Amino acid sequence: MSWSSYLKNYQSYLKIERGLSMNTIENYSFDVERLCSFLAENEIVISPVKIGEETIQEFIYSVSKQVNPRSQARILSGLKSFFNYLIFEDYRLDNPLELIETPKTGRKLPDTLSVEEIDALIAAIDLSSNEGERNRALLETLYGCGLRVSELVSLKISDLFFEEGFVKITGKGNKQRFVPIGALTQKYIEIYKNTIRNHLTIKKGFEDTLFLNRRGNQLSRAMIFTIIKDLALKINLNKNISPHTLRHSFATHLLENGADLRSIQLMLGHESITTTEIYVHLDRKFLTQVIHDFHPRKG
Repeated sequence: MSWSSYLKNYQSYLKIERGLSMNTIENYSFDVERLCSFLAENEIVISPVKIGEETIQEFIYSVSKQVNPRSQARILSGLKSFFNYLIFEDYRLDNPLELIETPKTGRKLPDTLSVEEIDALIAAIDLSSNEGERNRALLETLYGCGLRVSELVSLKISDLFFEEGFVKITGKGNKQRFVPIGALTQKYIEIYKNTIRNHLTIKKGFEDTLFLNRRGNQLSRAMIFTIIKDLALKINLNKNISPHTLRHSFATHLLENGADLRSIQLMLGHESITTTEIYVHLDRKFLTQVIHDFHPRKG
């Protein structure tokens, strides 16, 4: 079997057995394709079943000249997953990356926005346009519910349970969770839904999708990035922000206002609480204040 045949089978495994999203599958596949390109460029003819640690080391050495340690670690992780799949399917007995060390990247704390900065972003939206009402509703939803951008663009009208005060979110690996939604966010969604969305000519297949572009199609992830970057420029916000920044801010503001880590983990849909710990971008002053206010030995 060729590399492409193994890769095709691997993609089916990721989709069917692991329930991963197309974006994640594409990223994993890209790592394997990168290795294939290296082998082709260097005229190394070897199958995925036979490739050994030495060849992988050569590949990593070449990659290390092109990308930063964080990207290297991600590529290694993707390749490890591919070779673990080959072991799982009895094509190989060992993983050639088993003894290869991942570059130390440290924990990168994400940027967060203050409540004032988020208010300023939303206030900068031009509400005189049809897109304005939609953009206000989607930013409020992104920050109000702490959603991933992929969860936001695929949000369905049938997922809105406003009477109960929840939205149903389908997250990574098709895992579903219920997230509370505040009255203000509900109000802006209703305004968009009842005054703008209902006048659109909706394309087949998107009748239940909440946020649509002017042509009646689902919004792309890139479009959400563009909306947020443009608003940041408009208010001269000198921070490198993305849709994920609003998710980080959601978690941080909850924690700073007394929510416990476990509740935040459930709302964000994190499998591991360790991930939640990285998300909550706490400054040292806040932690000192917590000790001062709540510890019995504070005096």
